[in-house]
Amino acid sequence: MQWLEFILFRTMQIFVGIIPFRLLYAISDTFSIIIQHIIRYRKRTVHKNLKQSFPNKNDNEIKQITKAYYRNLCDISLESIKGYSLSIDQLLRRYKCLNPEVANEYFDKGQSIIFALSHYANWEWGTQVAGSLFWHDTISFYKPLSNRYIDNYIRKQRETKGMLLCSIYQTKFIFRSEDCIPRAYFLVSDQNPSKASKEYWVEFLNQDTACIHGIESYARLFELPVIYADVQRVDRGCYTVTLEVLCDKPKDTIQGDITRLYMKKLEEIIVKKPEDWLWSHRRWKRKRPADIVVGSLTNCIDKSF
Repeated sequence: MQWLEFILFRTMQIFVGIIPFRLLYAISDTFSIIIQHIIRYRKRTVHKNLKQSFPNKNDNEIKQITKAYYRNLCDISLESIKGYSLSIDQLLRRYKCLNPEVANEYFDKGQSIIFALSHYANWEWGTQVAGSLFWHDTISFYKPLSNRYIDNYIRKQRETKGMLLCSIYQTKFIFRSEDCIPRAYFLVSDQNPSKASKEYWVEFLNQDTACIHGIESYARLFELPVIYADVQRVDRGCYTVTLEVLCDKPKDTIQGDITRLYMKKLEEIIVKKPEDWLWSHRRWKRKRPADIVVGSLTNCIDKSF
C-alpha cells in the first residue's frame, strides 16, 4: 500500500511539475471553490477562528478573508508540490530574501542561529532555497511521514538543495551535536502545543493562546540569536523574505520574553494581511486553566537538554 501511495504521489508531482504556473493557478482557483463550498474543509474552524480573532470585522469582511484564505491554502499546497520540480535558480527568482546579510553576519562571527518561522504564506519554498541563501549549514525539523517511501524522497530532495531535514524527535540531540561549522536551525512555532505541561500563555489575536516555547528554550540554553523570517506574497508564485532579529542575546532575557516577541511579530503580520495564515489549524482548541495567568510558563524550561 505504501508503494502505491508513493506512485500516486510521484504521478501527481510530475503532473504539477510540468504544467505552467498559469494553469496551476487556474486549477488552484477551482480547488479552492470545491474545498470551501463542497467539501467544506474545516469551514467551521476557519470561521470561528476569524470571528474570534477579528471581533470588529463584519460578516462581509470575514467572508472575503475566508475566500482569500482558501485560495491561499490551495496555492501553497500546489506550489509546495511544484517546488520539487523547480531548479534552485527558478526558485530563487520567485523566492527572494531582501536582507540575507542579517543572518550571514552571524556566520562571520562563527555563531549558529535560529530562524523563527510561521505557517504564513509559502514557508515550504523557504526550506528549499535556504541552503543557497545563507552561509550556515541549514537544518529544518519536521515530523516524519508514515509512508517511508514519500518520506525518504522528500528528505533526499531537500538535501540535494542544501537543507538537512531532521526528525522532531531528534531535536535535542541535533542541538547538542554542534560542530565547527555554524548552523541555522529552522523552527516553526505557531502550532498548538501537544502537551499542556509545556506551554506558555499569551494574549494573541484577542484570545488567550497556548504557545510552544521550543524556540525560546533552545535559544536560551545554547545562546543562539533568534531571527524572524517574514514571508510575504507579492504576487501568485512570487515571495519576498525579510529577516528581523528578535533577540540577539537570549541569556539576557527572562523566561517568556522571546516567546512574546515571536507572537507579537506574528500578530502584526497577520493583522496586516490575515488571509495568508493557516486558519484551518485548530489553534485555540484548549482553554487556559483558571489557575494559570497570561504571561506565565506552566512548566519551567527543560534544563535536561
